[in-house]
Amino acid sequence: MNVQRVAELTRELLIELGEDADRQGLLKTPERVAKAWAFLSMGYRTSLDDVLNEAIFDSEANNMIIARDIEVYSLCEHHMLPFYGRCHIGYIARKKVLGVSKLARFVDCFARRLQIQERLTSQVAHAVMDAISAEGVGVVMECRHLCMMMRGVEKQNSIMTTSSVLGSFHDDLPTREEFISLLNRPRD
Repeated sequence: MNVQRVAELTRELLIELGEDADRQGLLKTPERVAKAWAFLSMGYRTSLDDVLNEAIFDSEANNMIIARDIEVYSLCEHHMLPFYGRCHIGYIARKKVLGVSKLARFVDCFARRLQIQERLTSQVAHAVMDAISAEGVGVVMECRHLCMMMRGVEKQNSIMTTSSVLGSFHDDLPTREEFISLLNRPRD
């Protein structure tokens, strides 16, 4: 990403909005916005191999492994406004497990792009499945969308829930039910 060009465009945007881009409070805003966009869009410049960093470990485990309440922050591709919430990831290993932080890093890798929640949920599920050839994967995401909260229909209490289930989580109802019941357990 050309940070200087994004700063120039931000300055132009401020002027188009009717602002004085030379007033004290806005003098450094174009550079700050460009740096923010570099961070918020880093998923475009991140590879899953780099995220994995060989953190796949041999394991005899074939039980369900769940990481829940992973914070997710993204930007909707329709209005470029934030959506945020929680992501829950479960999988059944097939002789390989992921370092637990890699699950959160997979979420960030795809969330730090312009997104729709439905695609983001699917991308995370497929990344886990592909990384370790899991027996099954389930991902549930619950998010609040500022494009619905602060503009448009202005529904501040709405939460969108999406899921993606692959392998045994898709094909085996008891596996899917176990995953959902573990997600619904009380949190401390």
